[in-house]
Formats: sequence, C-alpha cells, structure tokens
Amino acid sequence: MGRIDRVNPGKIYSDAVDYHGFVFLRGITARDTSGDVKAQTRDILEQIDTLLEERGTDRTRLLSAQIWLKDIKDRDAMNEVWTAWVPPGLAPARACVESKLASPDMLVEIMVIACK
Repeated sequence: MGRIDRVNPGKIYSDAVDYHGFVFLRGITARDTSGDVKAQTRDILEQIDTLLEERGTDRTRLLSAQIWLKDIKDRDAMNEVWTAWVPPGLAPARACVESKLASPDMLVEIMVIACK
C-alpha cells in the first residue's frame, strides 16, 4: 500500500491529503467573509494555489472541483473570477450547486482534486 500524507490533520478534516500522486484539498472558504462572492472566490483560489504549491502541484493539474454557493444567483459572478483563474483549455470536471454553508456570511466554498 502507498503512503497517505495528511497535511495539518485535525479531528474533522485535514487541509490536504496526498496519495499516489493525487492531492485532495479540503473545502476552502474565504478567510475574510465580509466581501462579496467575487472577493471570497479570489481569496479561496489564492489559498488553493498555496496549498497545491506546497504539495508540489498547481492549478494546471486540476482534475475536479466541487463548488458550493450560498445563492446560485451568484454563479455568474463567481464564474467570472473562476474562469480568469483556470488556465485556458485546462478546466477540471466540475460541479457547482447551491447549499447552506456553515456560516451565514460564507458565500462560496470550493474543494479540488489535483494530480502531481
């Protein structure tokens, strides 16, 4: 069996799990939830870039993404930031749904899987 590397494991989740060349990130939310959906998305994507880089990969190696929005009406605004961030021609498989999030001021949560 291969080694499973858990990054900052806690009682509920790890920030990332690295296994057989795949990097699974936790659901990422904005550090500052006072901004609109675009600001929160930018913050989340910056965190994703950092976590992927720490694991030896980057956004060009994304395989899938799951996105939860507090209000699906924010999809176009979120997509504006998302499409500027995803490298052209390298969009991952993706789901985007409306969901009640852990805190009322959280507008978006994103979880990705990448390979090395």
